[in-house]
Amino acid sequence: MREIVLGTAGHVDHGKTSFIRALTGFETDRLKEEQKRGITIELGFAYLDLPCGHRIGIVDVPGHEKFVKTMVSGVSGIDILAFIVAADEGIMPQTVEHFEICRLMGVEQGIVVVTKKDMVDPDWLELVNEEIVEFCEGSFLENAPVINVSSTTGEGIDLVRDEIDRLVKKHNFHEVFGPFRLSIDRIFAMKGFGSVVTGTSISGRTNVGDEMRLYPSERVAKIRGIQVHSKAVDEVEAGHRTAINLQGVDVEEIERGMVLAPQATLHSSYMLDCRFIYLASNAKPMKHRARVRVHLGTAEVIGRVSLLDRDEIKPGEEAVVQLLLEATAAVWSGDRYVIRSYSPVATIGGGVVLGNVSPRKRKRLIERDREYNQEISEILLKGSVADKALFFLRESRELGLTADEMAIRLGVFGKHLKKALQDPISTKKIVVVDSASQRYIVADIADNLKKMLLEHLEAYHKENPLQQGIAKEELRTSLGRVVDQKVYAYCINDLIRKKIVIQEESVVRLATHEVALKADEEQLKKDIEAWYRMKGLSTPTLKETMARFEEYPARLVKEVLDLQLREGQLLKVSETLYYAKELLEPLIESLITYMAKNGEIDAPAFKEMTGLTRKFSIPILEYLDRVKITMRIGDKRILRKKVS
Repeated sequence: MREIVLGTAGHVDHGKTSFIRALTGFETDRLKEEQKRGITIELGFAYLDLPCGHRIGIVDVPGHEKFVKTMVSGVSGIDILAFIVAADEGIMPQTVEHFEICRLMGVEQGIVVVTKKDMVDPDWLELVNEEIVEFCEGSFLENAPVINVSSTTGEGIDLVRDEIDRLVKKHNFHEVFGPFRLSIDRIFAMKGFGSVVTGTSISGRTNVGDEMRLYPSERVAKIRGIQVHSKAVDEVEAGHRTAINLQGVDVEEIERGMVLAPQATLHSSYMLDCRFIYLASNAKPMKHRARVRVHLGTAEVIGRVSLLDRDEIKPGEEAVVQLLLEATAAVWSGDRYVIRSYSPVATIGGGVVLGNVSPRKRKRLIERDREYNQEISEILLKGSVADKALFFLRESRELGLTADEMAIRLGVFGKHLKKALQDPISTKKIVVVDSASQRYIVADIADNLKKMLLEHLEAYHKENPLQQGIAKEELRTSLGRVVDQKVYAYCINDLIRKKIVIQEESVVRLATHEVALKADEEQLKKDIEAWYRMKGLSTPTLKETMARFEEYPARLVKEVLDLQLREGQLLKVSETLYYAKELLEPLIESLITYMAKNGEIDAPAFKEMTGLTRKFSIPILEYLDRVKITMRIGDKRILRKKVS
């Protein structure tokens, strides 16, 4: 069953770790330095078995401002917040920052725990409680219970446990759909086992033996073992604090912030379309392209905030922005992020990823670009899954997207994606160009591509009136843009099916195209025929023919020769030797008669029979092998069985 994760948040030295110890009996400060200094530095983990029968995972985060980066990674993936405020100090700077981080990360429910009640008198405790209630107004903690506790005496701890039990009992335990993902927050080596990573599993499920990739790198590893709360298991699903033993990768190759997921389930990108909330607590507006620290999952990436429709964003405002990262990040649409200023470091905003693969840096220099960016904002913020699918397909243009690629961009998978695409496919807004890979393209982009193909064919016929048509693949590359082969095949095959385009072997042409010679071209054709007949079996080379008709453009002579080859008036024996068909065919018939009588022939016998020099006899013999009239065995040739 999916596990609920409870996380702490609050100012340094407000008793988060002591509270977890009193609640669970676990010491989450495992490092010697933490125990010596009396503050949490790294994430700590514990669990609690509730009266309702559920076991919850617990993440204890550091409160010191120097370790907010670690705190952000701990908040990623929590379901219930234990918001800690010390009775002797009340709301402090890190209390506010942690609260804002939890809000930006999409935490929706929690409880407020006022620690150290044994250190203050009742009147002071009442004032602190009033301050907290006022602070939480209008937030996700507005109606949250405020419970006063003493981690030293244990007073109030049972009330906290009961309240957590109540929240968990009414929690919706649906499985987080999609492939398995785990954002790595710890890496270490175990003697005899190798590399181990830990984190909270975000979605899906995985098993021992499954192959995983460490995004955004290309390193691949196999799951050797899985532990949940120090107990070995064969399978883990979303929501569990998980330790995974990886085979095939060294500790030095793994970094905190990497995401463990199956191959082809994430895309690493430098550009992310996002909804951005600029906190009202900021002192001044943020300029376009401000350099910031972006926290995604357990990763911190330096980047810039590109404001798409304005030059600055004021405190308290929201906007759709493009995050331009200095290193790639692997996320899904719908993932939360936090932004901290570059220097001095402070939490200034955050939001949700709307699109995890921006195909290009978005322009904002002219009014048209800004209007387009506003349209993007509307779709990404308010659009349905189908609306967003159409948007991503339009941005992919003639490349289209497969179902797997679409799922990664939308963060929607399997049957949920199929259901979302039913309407646009049935109404023919989206077409499936390849059923095997489920590659999609927007219908009007496909129609426009067909129109382009017809225009290119028409232009080609106009420039090359004597050519039968253009090679199918050459037509694709002549479009001047990147077109997916499956998309191209769908469009050209549709035109062929409708008999607008004709395909003959590997060449395509408009159905209306016919080779029509002008008077001078017709005369050239007759002169070439006469030239080859006159030369007989000692045929001219292609170079000699081009020299003979040098008064004509070389391209025209070559096109007429190609036409005669297609019509069968000439036979191409080699790249440099063409023969008049009416002269070569009697020779072939004589050879067949000779070989039917004698059983075989060699090069000297063929030269003697024809009176031709080696310059002509060898290419003719090789041509006969190529057109499968003869077969060479050693120095001799025999007739193929199919020739009588």
